[in-house]
Amino acid sequence: MQSQPFPSSNLQSKKKKSVVHQRHLTLHEEYQKNPISAWITDSAEVIGINLQDPFRTTVSINDKMKVPFKIGVHKAVGGDHDFPNPGDMLCASLASCFESTLRMISNKLGIELLETTIKATAQVDVRGTLMIERSVPVGFQSMHIDALIVAKNTNEKLLNTLIKGAKRSCIVYQTIKKGIPITLNTNVNINN
Repeated sequence: MQSQPFPSSNLQSKKKKSVVHQRHLTLHEEYQKNPISAWITDSAEVIGINLQDPFRTTVSINDKMKVPFKIGVHKAVGGDHDFPNPGDMLCASLASCFESTLRMISNKLGIELLETTIKATAQVDVRGTLMIERSVPVGFQSMHIDALIVAKNTNEKLLNTLIKGAKRSCIVYQTIKKGIPITLNTNVNINN
């Protein structure tokens, strides 16, 4: 990668032309005046249909759009793996959040992206969830991102700023990295 000077006045000029920067300015004002408006809720919902099939379901993403995705169970835990499994969806969430964060930050920095490929992988020893080995934790033991970024009108320092910014600002990346508590409410009925 060739390092070229990138004057900060040029960066400020590019920010002024950035659609992301302009939208963020509006949001900054709104969220400073009304911090509660910065809180959002994302959602996904599974409504059990064909409950006799233990290996397939459908998840609807987003309360308003209700975009349906067929979900299967991985063959490593007994499923047919004929549809994406929840681990695939977790990887999809990480990859898509990281890539969209890169896009927004590159727009603000005036970096012209020519190509991006973001691949997220997650590794798990399924002996934990199958209760074969109690010392094996239930959950992914590691996740990894491979990122290919091809850009022009930039330099090495600015690309490093882009990558650091994406790591810092990617909500899914930071959530997985830090971990968060999950609450559970249940309503169980027994019909005899």
